[in-house]
Amino acid sequence: METGGGVHYLDAAAPAGMRLYAIGDVHGRFDCLSRMHGMIADEIARDRPADWRIIHLGDYVDRGPQSREVLDVLMEATARDPRIIALLGNHDEGFLDFLADPHDKGDLFINYGGADTAASYDVTLNAHNRRAITDSHAALVAAVPDSHVAFLRDLPRSASFGDFFFCHAGVRPGTALAAQNPHDLIWIRREFHIHPGLFDKIVVHGHTPHHEPEVMANRVNVDTMAFETGRLTALVVDGDQKRFIEAAA
Repeated sequence: METGGGVHYLDAAAPAGMRLYAIGDVHGRFDCLSRMHGMIADEIARDRPADWRIIHLGDYVDRGPQSREVLDVLMEATARDPRIIALLGNHDEGFLDFLADPHDKGDLFINYGGADTAASYDVTLNAHNRRAITDSHAALVAAVPDSHVAFLRDLPRSASFGDFFFCHAGVRPGTALAAQNPHDLIWIRREFHIHPGLFDKIVVHGHTPHHEPEVMANRVNVDTMAFETGRLTALVVDGDQKRFIEAAA
């Protein structure tokens, strides 16, 4: 359960000496992600914070044109520096589900942007009938590197620093942050969005697209529909100071 009072956005702070960057849904926009990484690297080189974390909030694949390239750069970055973190999104899980069982678990991938992901691996996703899905699945399984599958399978669903809790979709009110259902962390919407009370920490999430960052007393949404708008957004927290940066294609 949330403890009495909770944390308000205006009061929330990062750990002392640590700057936080939380990046919204990428959805195959390698161009925006590369620009965002460059902007953050420039800020860190300029300001030299004592410590920092870069947290990607999930949904790296589908809808945009370069899912494969996004996964390549995230694999390299997270392996190179443990301060760079990637969390799982529902579309990332949907990609894994399709690769595992395209007929019983492939609906999200087939119906919501998976054709763009497949194309980034030079595979045409044909969902006209069961045989076409089977053939497309076989081609994609052959094209997707094992390293991409392993990377996605190992992604955590949440992270927490200071007064902030990071996940893809949100949390279920009334359940302790440490005890959240894994499904809720990448799928929940309504119950989380309409909850008026404060949580033990500010929940920073994506999953639900908005044209601008959404700031509430108890949560921050940084999904600005990069796949459509060409604008990838990140929340930056330094002490109790918060701001947003945008990487535009």
